[in-house]
Amino acid sequence: MISALMGSVMRASGRGGEGQKYALTSDEDDSDFWGFAREAAGFFTPLPDEEGARRVHLTGCLPQGGLLESVGHVGSRRALAGNAWLELLDADGATMGSYFVGEVTVIGVKPSACGVGLVDLTVTLWCENAVAGADTVWDLIRTGHLNRTGMWHEFAPEDKLAWLSVALWSRGYQRQGKVDAPAGEVFTLDGRHIVDEDSFYCAIGEAINGPGGYFGWNLDALDDCLRGGWGATTPFTVHWDSSAQAKARLQERVPPGERKVTLFDLLLEIFEEQGVSFILR
Repeated sequence: MISALMGSVMRASGRGGEGQKYALTSDEDDSDFWGFAREAAGFFTPLPDEEGARRVHLTGCLPQGGLLESVGHVGSRRALAGNAWLELLDADGATMGSYFVGEVTVIGVKPSACGVGLVDLTVTLWCENAVAGADTVWDLIRTGHLNRTGMWHEFAPEDKLAWLSVALWSRGYQRQGKVDAPAGEVFTLDGRHIVDEDSFYCAIGEAINGPGGYFGWNLDALDDCLRGGWGATTPFTVHWDSSAQAKARLQERVPPGERKVTLFDLLLEIFEEQGVSFILR
């Protein structure tokens, strides 16, 4: 069965096809391309009680290189293909972002209904950065629908982290070589939907870099963004609309060093230390 599938795949190798959403390339050798897949079901679904572990179904896959070699050895140690980069592709085949995936191992293979010479692979792997729910945000980018501000408002609180993760990993693709806004720029931050720390980062990322924009997703990352190269050049000014509403919701006490301050006050301190002026409105 596997030998017949291997022969079919070998004859089809080199033919990409349409509708491919994912691509795999060896982490050890950039020239070792592992092939395309139309879907990667399970990649954004961590296995219970196994941090980072995934069981992924690669549908409509055209395995090549090291992955193709592993397909013929299901059930043996040689089914371990190794570490790779899983790229997410837009409708034109350009890379939107990528994730490092470790210990990719083929555990199942069958003919695919997607086309002659294609197979559906089941693989196990681990990935620390693929946040549950992020596939929904990637689909918005792929289809060109992440095109207006405020779309993150519709996400549940527990899904804001997924939004932020995609904002980070897709940053290069979304900015497409745009330079930072010059020093002295004025940005408007809408505070109406800021209810916790994650929603603050969603809002400030959007205020500075537009729909789906990134400007930090924790306090350390925010401080890094303020040092340049992430969309804005200090000093700049932020007009924080509905700031009183946001302040009332950001009263969590945080312990920087020996003292405790509210999250709202700490955020203002971090910005002001880097030369950012806030006008609370």
